[in-house]
Amino acid sequence: MNEHVKSVQRAIVGKGIAHDSAIKHVAGEAVYIDDMPDLPGTLHAALILSPVAAGTLSGIDTARAAATDGVVAIVTAADIPGHNDIAPILSGEPLFAERDLDYLGMPVGAVAATSYEQAVRAAHAIDFDIAENEPVLDVEEAHRRGDYVLDPQELISGDVDAALQEADLILEGRLQIGGQDHFYLETQIAYAVPGEDGDMTVHSSTQHPTEVQHHVAHVLGGYANAVDVQVRRMGGGFGGKESQATIIACAAALLARKTGRPVKLRLKRSADMAATGKRHDMVSRWRVGVTKNGRIVGADVEYLARAGNTADLTGPVITRAITHTDNAYHIPAARFVGHACKTNTVSNTAFRGFGGPQGVVTSEAMIDQIARELQLDPNHVRALNYYGPDTGETTPYDQPVEHNRLVEVTEAILHSAQWQQRRAEIDEHNKAGPVIRRGLAMMPVKFGISFNLPSLNQAGALVHVYQDGSVHLNHGGTEMGQGLFVKVAQVVAEVFQLDIDRIKITATHTGKVPNTSPTAASTGSDLNGMAAFKAATAIRDRMTPIAAQHFEVPPEDIVFRENRVHAGNRSIAFAELAKMSWAARVSLSEAGHYATPKIHWDGKSMKGRPFFYFTYGAAVAEVAIDTLTGENRCLRADILQDCGASLNPAVDLGQIEGAFVQGMGWLTCEELWWDKSGRLRTVGPSTYKIPGSRDVPPAFNVSILDGAPNAEETVFRSKAVGEPPLMLAVSVWLALRDAVASCGKPGLSPNLRTPATPEAVLDAVDDIRARSA
Repeated sequence: MNEHVKSVQRAIVGKGIAHDSAIKHVAGEAVYIDDMPDLPGTLHAALILSPVAAGTLSGIDTARAAATDGVVAIVTAADIPGHNDIAPILSGEPLFAERDLDYLGMPVGAVAATSYEQAVRAAHAIDFDIAENEPVLDVEEAHRRGDYVLDPQELISGDVDAALQEADLILEGRLQIGGQDHFYLETQIAYAVPGEDGDMTVHSSTQHPTEVQHHVAHVLGGYANAVDVQVRRMGGGFGGKESQATIIACAAALLARKTGRPVKLRLKRSADMAATGKRHDMVSRWRVGVTKNGRIVGADVEYLARAGNTADLTGPVITRAITHTDNAYHIPAARFVGHACKTNTVSNTAFRGFGGPQGVVTSEAMIDQIARELQLDPNHVRALNYYGPDTGETTPYDQPVEHNRLVEVTEAILHSAQWQQRRAEIDEHNKAGPVIRRGLAMMPVKFGISFNLPSLNQAGALVHVYQDGSVHLNHGGTEMGQGLFVKVAQVVAEVFQLDIDRIKITATHTGKVPNTSPTAASTGSDLNGMAAFKAATAIRDRMTPIAAQHFEVPPEDIVFRENRVHAGNRSIAFAELAKMSWAARVSLSEAGHYATPKIHWDGKSMKGRPFFYFTYGAAVAEVAIDTLTGENRCLRADILQDCGASLNPAVDLGQIEGAFVQGMGWLTCEELWWDKSGRLRTVGPSTYKIPGSRDVPPAFNVSILDGAPNAEETVFRSKAVGEPPLMLAVSVWLALRDAVASCGKPGLSPNLRTPATPEAVLDAVDDIRARSA
């Protein structure tokens, strides 16, 4: 990678520059879609949702709703001029239900009115003719019935049955893994503005503008070139706006097409939680064979994933769970199977980690069980099974584990967290048998970076240099608060050696950069940063001969530095060179494109190299539990994350902290609960507990691994950071297991489900005490 015409000290990349919208966020000045001034004639919309979890729809009577004050239009499946299908991967996933009602809250239509309140009121006035059926709500029941939305996925490596037969000991386990709502601050929203000749502009809170573009065109019966999707920023996404934003955008566009007026559709929190998908809750079950000293010889693991009513992104989510079941550990013989169970609940979707967290927590539960039942030190069992020369360095899916930093990060975190001293103190505390028990745990993460589907591993960027030396930057990534825009701007500023304020960051726009991949899978900076790097480098390389001609020196003597262009002791302003280049009829615009190298994947055999590289991290967590009530608290967390050569350490630290706390929420307090009729009862902050400021560990020590640039050729040798730290929160759940285990006899493994709510902790304490009696 030609990072410079001539090597200079980096001025922008690697600096902790503030998020480009940080001040606007704090001041409340950042403009989100609902902050945009309404255009004249704007209508407001609400979704019509199914009142039952399972049933057959025979008719919809809209007369009462249509007579409601302010109502302008009502649309159902019958009003779709194109195709009633918004499946992100497969087909047969309708925008609006036509006959089969598959979950309570399923969109059946939409209403447009002159005010939001009128639209909501009208949506509730719809009369349905429904033959209600008994819903299937439990994944194990769906599995028994053979109800799936996809065929099972199976990864086999080695002879598992022979390995288990030859093992010194076979351990069996089951883990109930809870789901998680995205609970982004900005709920799903779209603003559709019709134009002439069938054009449609859609402002969408989406992580995947191209998917919204294609499906809006598909639903309207037109072509993608007539749909322009724009995204300046989202108020959070976390995967929930990767495929699910399509529902909102398509409904808004359909109403806009029917009325010829702009339509804004935003969801109330309760409707958002009822109508859109979540992290897949799963049940994992395993048989793992080990030697007497704790080394794994084989593992047979099965996942039952709640797909909900349709496939959505369940297939690749299961793939990633399966490919992260090994986590940091070499498993010589493996059989990992995933079932996409169909239930009468909302179709689950992408969520930060995308199946990886479910695989990692299962892996760590197995390791913890091995250590406790063999009465060994869990950290010793981990180290014994790490990928390395003594075990093996190839995953069950045949990818070599190269540039392995597992030992480096785990030894460093154990040292900085004062493991031995604290372990002794906590054990001594628990020996006294107090009501408040404490727990301590360490765990590593090896996380693969790239989309499971190789074709998604590409990105485009558009860079313009203007004659005054300013730079316009556009790329296919979306900004959801994670700092992607400022990172990519830093890359461009570094190439030109300009101050960051010379780079104009602009909204993601399908009319500027087409065929974008979703901003997901932690690839935003890798893909879009490299595409922008290529575009900026191409322009700089075209400007260099003009500078060389001006100074009458060879091109290799030209150096871009500190907003100027140098040849020895002589220099001119970058803006002056830009004007010279224009006068010489040199193009100062470039569309850069990047495709991730090396990756390949066979979805049938589940073998190949699905990941460009691995990123590593480790965490130590300390907790306390009240054995009378089950209440629990994380007292301290120590985290070390591998970010390669960080593009922006300040942004990356924020991502690590936020991911860890979000992971804590998933594992400890965020509980989704459906009643027997299939109605989600946790539909707002009063019933669904997300972590608050007081849930953050009082002692929170977060650091980035220093001096560890990516060995692979990523943009400035950085590594992804969005998802991997979320899994480090498994250390909190393991510490809770440790505290629970102190209530029972040695050799017993706690039965602690996730989320480890007070009820779950109390159940686990009661269970281990009963087994110890």
